[in-house]
Amino acid sequence: MIKSGKQAKIKGGLAESPSHLMHRALQLALDIYAEEAGPDGLTQRQFAVLEAVAARSGLTQTDLVKATGIDRSTLADLVARMTTKGLLERERSTLDARAKAVRLSPEGEAALLAARPRVEVADKRIMALLPKSKRDSFLDLLCSLSDAADAVPEQARAEIKAAKKAAKEAKKAEKAARKGDGKSDGRGKKKKKGEVIADQPQADDAADAVVVPLKDAAEG
Repeated sequence: MIKSGKQAKIKGGLAESPSHLMHRALQLALDIYAEEAGPDGLTQRQFAVLEAVAARSGLTQTDLVKATGIDRSTLADLVARMTTKGLLERERSTLDARAKAVRLSPEGEAALLAARPRVEVADKRIMALLPKSKRDSFLDLLCSLSDAADAVPEQARAEIKAAKKAAKEAKKAEKAARKGDGKSDGRGKKKKKGEVIADQPQADDAADAVVVPLKDAAEG
């Protein structure tokens, strides 16, 4: 187990990468879970879905995404397979006619009851790898990261909304600017309705004029 502090600083590189260390920790946790659940047991994601549905029956798939953190496409496929296996049942939501509500089937409830003691053993094995004095703080940190993950979609939606508003305002300003240019006479002066701007002689035209002597002009 890689420790923080001097050991991490000495090793450097991956030893100081939170994303790498969390990935390693996740691999360890999933390996322990698989050992305790057994080859015929629920996968970690299946267990998470069943627990979420057990806590609140009638969840839609959108609700399950929020409850489990599993991405939408993966969850849709997972729920479909669990329904085929008889672990879940789907029906039309009473709150949203366009959505399907999910609830535990008798088989799903039995599978969840059988899995809970195994998952508890797996969790205890994982926590036993840490000093007792750090276990509570470790769970607190995991909860903080989980809360941050839950906040990401809301923040993304807020940023998208702000970007759309800014684009709309920019388009409105551009339209107003084009409208103002259309009323200009080309020299920065706006002409009144019905007014004709006469062409003014240019300096170059005056320079090209022919000068006729007064005497020649009189004889002509």
